[in-house]
Amino acid sequence: MNKTNVVWLLFLALALTLLAACGSSQAPPPPAPLSTDNLNLIFVVSPDLAYQAPGDINPRTANLTNQGLQRSLLMATFLNQQVLGGKNVTGIYALEPMTHLQTANDYPDMVGLETIQQFAMLNQITLSSDQEGGTPLANHSYPINDSYAEVPLPIGVVPPQQYCANCQGLDFRDQDGDNEALLTTIVKNNPPGFYVFSAPWENVSALMANINKLEHYNLALPASYISPNFIYAISITPSGSASLVTYDSHITPPATYPVLSPPLASAACTAQTPFSITVTGGQNGAVIPAGINTNETLYIIRHADAHPQLYWDDNNYVGAGQWRALDLPNALLGKVSPTQVYSIDPGQFGAGSLSSSGDHNWSTVAPALTAEPYAIANNLPYKLVTSFEVSDPQAAAQPTSDFFFFIDGGKFSNQTVLVAWAFQFIQPTIAELLKSYNAGNQAPPSDEWPDTDYDTIWTVRLDAHGNLTVNNAMCEGINTTLLVTPPQF
Repeated sequence: MNKTNVVWLLFLALALTLLAACGSSQAPPPPAPLSTDNLNLIFVVSPDLAYQAPGDINPRTANLTNQGLQRSLLMATFLNQQVLGGKNVTGIYALEPMTHLQTANDYPDMVGLETIQQFAMLNQITLSSDQEGGTPLANHSYPINDSYAEVPLPIGVVPPQQYCANCQGLDFRDQDGDNEALLTTIVKNNPPGFYVFSAPWENVSALMANINKLEHYNLALPASYISPNFIYAISITPSGSASLVTYDSHITPPATYPVLSPPLASAACTAQTPFSITVTGGQNGAVIPAGINTNETLYIIRHADAHPQLYWDDNNYVGAGQWRALDLPNALLGKVSPTQVYSIDPGQFGAGSLSSSGDHNWSTVAPALTAEPYAIANNLPYKLVTSFEVSDPQAAAQPTSDFFFFIDGGKFSNQTVLVAWAFQFIQPTIAELLKSYNAGNQAPPSDEWPDTDYDTIWTVRLDAHGNLTVNNAMCEGINTTLLVTPPQF
């Protein structure tokens, strides 16, 4: 073989190699998972109207689309496996929705929470499961810190009677530097582990820049937004040196609503004793109260499965609850047709079970996250109740009734509303509503909602004259009794 042929063959081989490389669709492997010996600040970029991948955010509701929800589910697996290496998270912090209102209708930003919820389900927390704070029990769930710092609150948000230092979330406004104070406290305490923050690019970029400056890390940070597929981690060694690790998941999510596999079993509506109450003005002493709404239908659901034992509670739901929440659009199809969705402000918090660190107050995220997939799948506006505390069932009964059923409240005449609530607050609210009709003797019994019932739907209707009907004839029809681990994506 002459030299010309040899050179030609070598050139051809090189060209084929280069063509193969250029034509390859395989993404480069991600960096190694973060070290458990380091303090790792991990930033997940939740999309908003300003910074998103095309098609991830509904421009009308400022909420996720089906595509955006799919991305969050797939990103959870990537974050858990590729970034944390399958290890358990140490803390999760999400955007406080009421600090970031979007569109002319001021819709709260629920996306930071939903972006990180599936990831929370892939972790476990051990909490007490008895009344005495003992009998530790691990479960597939993790609390998401989403409550307000002790700074001026957003307009319309009631100040809590006390603040929860261990529940603090991320403030879009960064009021009085509360976000930096949160991160600085974590860094100063220097506990190794994985601290995950879910917020829009505006917050993520500012947090990374400010902590980089405050701690003199001299890191080369990203100059601009790239994609919601990017996860940034500032990894700090025990000696205090820091490095920036960037992960790209290369996820291309489908535009359809997630399909659960296997499909969930159905359940009969037998969890509660059936009741139906009708109150008509002028009959049996009933009086239609002044200022009552008209032509309103309220469908009230309980938050998804949250208590594997009666006294186990992190104010999030558990793995079985994620199945229920994601299946809700399918389960309610043909049963209800709401025009909007409401729930409790996840910035509120309440007492739950005791952790090994001594914490027992947790942000109340379960109700709002239960109805979030339904709102996404049906392109519905999502709003939060913020004007009063939902902490004591009896104290909250009157303001809840006023808000949902009277014209000075949430303006629900001629509306059909899906409400996700905590079950112990539902019966007292309906009892208070019935009292306003002089019909308190017809209230459902206080034990009408069993502790293990996550399925029943209470329907409240006000007709054109304000006459009232309440019943529990419907249910979601979702059977989660055998489910422990969350769905996988």
